[in-house]
Amino acid sequence: MNKNKLFLRRLKRVRSSLKGNASIPRLSVFRSNKHIYAQVIDDKKGVTVLFENDLKIVKKGENKAKVATKQEVAFQVGEKLAQKSIKKGLARVVFDRGGYKYHGRVKNVAEGARKGGLKF
Repeated sequence: MNKNKLFLRRLKRVRSSLKGNASIPRLSVFRSNKHIYAQVIDDKKGVTVLFENDLKIVKKGENKAKVATKQEVAFQVGEKLAQKSIKKGLARVVFDRGGYKYHGRVKNVAEGARKGGLKF
């Protein structure tokens, strides 16, 4: 099996057991090689309620004043998303790691969201 097939197999397994609704939405994480994205989704309506990404957070090498690794940036994305969702009245979510393994940047988004006040 190649990496893509293993990823899709994990994705199907994880998503089959997770469903979000208006009161407890799904927090979905997508990561690329450079960026990390997180969104809160209401699966009943099929809409994205909130989203956050790292495009406005300064990363290593872009500015000499602030130096942040991709893992630190992922943690900040989780914290910012938690702050937004608590302002909107969503304190509980279901965490959807997608097809990614729960370590590294995906884990840091979850830990940042927990520190920000979200409950999984």
